[in-house]
Parts: sequence; structure tokens; C-alpha cells
Amino acid sequence: MVSYVRNVTPTVSRVIALTLFLIGALFPFYWMLVTSLKDRQEIYSGKLTLWPKNLTFSNYIDTFQNSSFPHYFMNSFIVSMSSSILVLIVSILGGYSMARHSFRGKKLFLISFLATQMIPVMVILVPLFITFSHLHLLNTLPSLIITYTAMNIPFCLLTMSSFFQRIPVSLEEAALIDGCNKFQTMIKIILPIMRPGIVATLVFAFTGAWNDLFFGVMFTNSESTKTVPVGLSSFVQKFDINWGQMSAAGILSLIPVVIMFAFAQKYIVSGLTEGAVKG
Repeated sequence: MVSYVRNVTPTVSRVIALTLFLIGALFPFYWMLVTSLKDRQEIYSGKLTLWPKNLTFSNYIDTFQNSSFPHYFMNSFIVSMSSSILVLIVSILGGYSMARHSFRGKKLFLISFLATQMIPVMVILVPLFITFSHLHLLNTLPSLIITYTAMNIPFCLLTMSSFFQRIPVSLEEAALIDGCNKFQTMIKIILPIMRPGIVATLVFAFTGAWNDLFFGVMFTNSESTKTVPVGLSSFVQKFDINWGQMSAAGILSLIPVVIMFAFAQKYIVSGLTEGAVKG
């Protein structure tokens, strides 16, 4: 009996700890969902309610009809998808070159890529701002696409390089013997095997761009170029905060990321573990 208690106690403790962590992590999202389903009177009544007394979808309707949120959403999707595709293309080509070819300065190149991950964002803000100003790219979507692409390439390229290293060179040699050229070998043999790594890289780059607020605030200031994180601040007015519409917009902004993770979770886990950067 004593041994049984000793064996069960750690398991129960872990379950309780994980349950508390899960509640703490999910409660903010639950509260945002509940707030988005309340009417304005109930939100400002000052009474704590865990579920709306009068369920309403008016906040979602107003968010689409009486705000610029649909435009913010489209801007975020264009910027995030464009930058993530560019990151994926560069990471595949660069990762393959780093994994399969040796050249002078390769170690220095890798170290410099790793060093970029330790540079504070504030350090590069002013040079980027000046550069985009001279190129007349401020307050445009290309400025965000370029920034997010450059910020995500180092980590994603190193991850893809490590993933390429796990694929035996003999597979490529066999394909070449069978008559495939380098391009056909990459398309028909390597890329299908690397699907988990490709999906993990795409999701990482997409979510990084989708959730960014800092560069969006710095490089855009008009309604036509704001992204979702920047646009959410428009619900904070001078004398009032529209909590209902802000919560509804927050819930809607989670949909693309949730859908992406739901369909790609099995690839993400295997891709991040198998493509972990090695020293």
C-alpha cells in the first residue's frame, strides 16, 4: 500500500500542476471570448460574470461593419504569408547549401547567423527606419515584409540546415544514378522527406510576422497599412475603451494561427525536434 501511494503521488502531483498551468494559460482566452459575447451594458456593469447573461454577437457584427478590422486582417495575412514564403524559399536553398557544401568561412557564417539572434531589436530599429525612409518604403506593407523576412531567416535557415544534415547523402546519390538531376532530386526525393521541417519553418515564420506589434507600430501609421496587432489599439479611444469589439477582434485574429496549428501540429512537433540546431 505504501509503495502504491509512493508511485501514485508523483503522477497526481504532475496532473494537478499541469491542470493549474492549463487553467492559467487558457483563462485569458476564455475571458476574452466571454467579453466578446456580452453587450456593452453588461461589460460596464462592474459585476463579475463568467458567462454572458444575454448572449449577443453584436460585437462581432460591429467589428466587421463599423471598423477597419477586415482591412487590418487582410494586411496581416498578406504580410505574414508573403514573408513566410520568402523565408521558406531562402531557408531551403540556404539550408541545403550549408548542409551539403563546405566552403571557406562557413563556420564564421554560421556564427554570424547565430549572433544576429542576440542583437536587441531596438539596436536595428533606427537603421531600418532611416533606410526605409530613403527608399520611400515607410508606411507601406513591403517595409514589414522585408523586415519580417530578414528577422526570421537566420533561425529558420539554421533549422533547415540541421534537418538537411539528417537526410543521408546516399538518397541523393541513388537518385542521380537513376537519372535524376539536382533539381529533380530536390523536388521528388528531398522535399517530401523534409515536409515536417518545411511546415515547422512556415508556421514559425508566419506566426512571428502575424503577432508582431513593434515593427508594425514603427513603420506604419495609416489605416490602409495597419496590421491586426496595430489595429487593435484603435479600439482604445481618448475617453473610452471598446472592450467588446476589441475582444471580438482579438478572438478573430487568433483564427488563422489556430487553424494552422490544428492542421500542422504533427509536422511541427517532429520538424522542430528533428531539425533542432546542433552545435
